[in-house]
Amino acid sequence: MTRTASIAQARNQLPALVHSAEAGQSIVLTRRGKTVAVLLSIAEFERMQRGGHGDFWQALETFRAQEDLNGLDLPAALTGLRDTGAGREVSW
Repeated sequence: MTRTASIAQARNQLPALVHSAEAGQSIVLTRRGKTVAVLLSIAEFERMQRGGHGDFWQALETFRAQEDLNGLDLPAALTGLRDTGAGREVSW
C-alpha cells in the first residue's frame, strides 16, 4: 500500500511516516504536486538493491512453481494477435 505526503507534511510528520515505512507502507513524497522521492523500510530497500528475486532464472523457476502452465492453450490464446498480412512497402 502506498501513501502520499508533501515535503511540508513530511517535515511535520516525519516520525509517523517513518513508523509507517517500517511497517511496510511506501510513502511517496511530493513537492508542488510532483513526485520527488519515496520513503521505504530498510528491508524493502535492501530487497530492491538485491534485485528482488535474485537472478532471472531463479525468478522464472519460482514463477513456474507457483503457476499451473500445463492447462494453457497458447496457440488458441495467441490466435488473432498478429497481423499476418503483407508488410508495409519500403523504398530504399
